Amino acid sequence: MKVTAKDQELIDAATAAIKSRYRNDWQEVGAAMRTRDGRVVTGVNLDAYVGRGAVCAEAIAIGRALTEKGDQGIETIVAVRHPKPGEPGEITVVSPCGACRELIHDYDAKARVIVPNGKAGPTVTRIAELLPNKYRRGMT
Repeated sequence: MKVTAKDQELIDAATAAIKSRYRNDWQEVGAAMRTRDGRVVTGVNLDAYVGRGAVCAEAIAIGRALTEKGDQGIETIVAVRHPKPGEPGEITVVSPCGACRELIHDYDAKARVIVPNGKAGPTVTRIAELLPNKYRRGMT
């Protein structure tokens, strides 16, 4: 699916979040999500000296959305990465990691996700396409 003007707003919000909070080796990924009731919520990743303590930007955005107004579902979500000092390039859309794919799917199996598509620029897909044959509790 093509990126819409609303999708570009999310990319811009994620970009603004990481631009304002970037710290080399600590915060380099920003995320933005639009809830099903239209709110835009952002987050940045939390790195840690002990790796298992790190938290992805998408998880922070989902947690903020839940904390601020309860579970309204994820209409669309995107993550962007800020290059390290001296690294070529600019802030770009990145795919969610495997753990974030699971988390996004758990909170809204119909969520749209903005992902990179090479030189064509970002594109939009459904979380189920990024995580086929998802693990589920029980028999279903």
